[in-house]
Amino acid sequence: MIFLYGFALLAGIATAIEPGQNAGLAKSLARPLLAGVVSLVVSIATILAAMLVTGQYGLPATDRLAQVPWWAWLGGLMSAGLTMAQLSVSKRIGAASFLGLIVTAGVVTSILLDHFGLVGFKVHEASLWRILGGALMIGGVALVARF
Repeated sequence: MIFLYGFALLAGIATAIEPGQNAGLAKSLARPLLAGVVSLVVSIATILAAMLVTGQYGLPATDRLAQVPWWAWLGGLMSAGLTMAQLSVSKRIGAASFLGLIVTAGVVTSILLDHFGLVGFKVHEASLWRILGGALMIGGVALVARF
């Protein structure tokens, strides 16, 4: 279980670094959308390599594909939107403001997703403490963005 938390921490570090890398690539190429394509191609290659290493290759049966909820197919759309935001916004507002907004928006959205059990999450009530935590994050990111 500790491995999972370590992996999540590394993902958080990568989330802070990635916007600068993508924005730098966009500036160097002078083609922000091409930089997005490069970023996503590298992502696809990395995931394909992980699939080969772990033996998780091959396609699922057609009946299994038919059981996938419609909203589950939109994850790639979300990734593309995040990549485009990194390319066009991160360098303009700074790493701390950009990541603060992303993390805070993610936490507040997660509280709602949990509370209503949306997109496959189990219901986890939006208690006063969770709402207060989200509000404190909003206040904190406002301070980071302001100063």
